[in-house]
Amino acid sequence: MGKDLYIVMKPILLTVEGPIGIGKTSLSREISKAFGLRLLEEIVYENPFLGKFYENIAEWSFQLEMFFLCNRYKQLQDIRSQYLQQGVSVVSDYNIFKNTIFAKRTLDGENLPKYLKIYDILTEGLPQANLVVYLTASIDTVMKRIKMRDRDVERNMDVGYMKNLIADYDEFMKAFEQRHPDTPVIKFHCDDLDFVHRPEDLAYVLGQIGPQIRALQES
Repeated sequence: MGKDLYIVMKPILLTVEGPIGIGKTSLSREISKAFGLRLLEEIVYENPFLGKFYENIAEWSFQLEMFFLCNRYKQLQDIRSQYLQQGVSVVSDYNIFKNTIFAKRTLDGENLPKYLKIYDILTEGLPQANLVVYLTASIDTVMKRIKMRDRDVERNMDVGYMKNLIADYDEFMKAFEQRHPDTPVIKFHCDDLDFVHRPEDLAYVLGQIGPQIRALQES
């Protein structure tokens, strides 16, 4: 009499990354629904320094980045103990490595080394992404989408800052793929993709991501 075969699904952490306004949270929610992953959304607009930061980047950058770092550290600790260690896969609308991208753009020479030292201490031993979905687009597309969602704290967004941030992301992701060849990265150019408003675009994106999720869970 044959024995039934059971596949034990490995819990994975999938992170969605890209510049501000690109659609990370919207896509993360769709991935969560489509593939049954627990959703983790970052704390953004609860940050008391965010509005001040967009008005004066130099003055408020350290306070802003430290708030984000501490909150993301606590979230990932909870995700590890409450979900990953219990066999539950997670999709997050951020990867904690984004902290270094923003910090290197906004912190001055005195604060950056201190911040990076704290980052290294806090992130040691935290769960790392098994799969990264990277969303990118031109500055025109990003600014258009930021304008469309019309959030108060983003109305004074500096175009030059956003242009540099997009370039920083591209540079970081190239280096990330070289340093972490065993971590799959799926990249989508979003100038011609609108998975929020066009179901066919969403179906295409999910169709690219799904096989990677299944392969990792079954490995």
